[in-house]
Amino acid sequence: MNRTRTFMLMAAMASLFMGMGFLIGGRSGMLIALLFAIGMNVFAWWNSDRIVLKMHRAQAVGPDHPLHAIVTPLAARAGIPMPKVYIVDQPQPNAFATGRNPENAAVAATTGLMQMLDRDEIAAVMAHELAHVKNRDTLVMTVTATLAGAISMLGNFAFFFGGNRENGQSNALVAIVAMIVAPMAAALVQMAISRTREYGADEMGAEISGQPLKLASALAKLQGAAQRIRNPVAEANPAAASLYIIAPGLGGVRDSLFSTHPAAENRIAALEMLATESGATLVLPGPPASPWPRAAAHQPSALGKLRRPSALGKLRPNEPRDPR
Repeated sequence: MNRTRTFMLMAAMASLFMGMGFLIGGRSGMLIALLFAIGMNVFAWWNSDRIVLKMHRAQAVGPDHPLHAIVTPLAARAGIPMPKVYIVDQPQPNAFATGRNPENAAVAATTGLMQMLDRDEIAAVMAHELAHVKNRDTLVMTVTATLAGAISMLGNFAFFFGGNRENGQSNALVAIVAMIVAPMAAALVQMAISRTREYGADEMGAEISGQPLKLASALAKLQGAAQRIRNPVAEANPAAASLYIIAPGLGGVRDSLFSTHPAAENRIAALEMLATESGATLVLPGPPASPWPRAAAHQPSALGKLRRPSALGKLRPNEPRDPR
């Protein structure tokens, strides 16, 4: 379902590009914009791992590190080559994957994540990142960015050249539509594809780790921490927000058209449904996996105090009692 939706969204973006390109610059203008966008994004895709890891000042870790020991069996279970494993010295708990293909992939987690989550939750998060690698989501988002960038360039062409005169179109109207509507529509489709890929990685990650409720538990904790703890890299480079398992500062109970990630509540609900269908049971958090000290005890868990699970095994935070 997620793959079908991704294909449909990418087809919609391609159709938007073709239509606007022909209206604005004819076949030649459309081709120039596409070739220029391809060149920029192929460079970014080929060098994505080095750029991202350097931006985060990530440090590679070896087999003796707890995170590496967690990732090794997960990669084998996912059926992909063992990726390089990195630690990012950052208090906000988060994780990401990068690399142009499974053979040149890297996964990273922050020290904040290693401190906050137990070993099973860390494994569930890293399984999510390995799912991105296996699904080649870097390639998918590169193609999407190429089309979005080409559409934006067509908007610039419209500003300077006023549209395709050969077709007798109203130059002013075409320019307005191209400069404002088309790039905005492309951005919305690009974000929708990104959200779809997150749902897909959640589902496959749960299959790799075998613990969908542990991923749900981790997402709830990470969401709360992302709203409380700053992320300097994302603040300096807003485009980096799409890399993480949880977008910094993301909140709300509904998916926003302008967000790169689905709302954590919706992802948790989908994982709980998956757990119910697979017969998984609720497993409460265990001890932390890392050698670092656990986060201060006064920081509340994003999950809150868990109620007794229902027959469906869902995680439910405390709700206020009816005073009557």
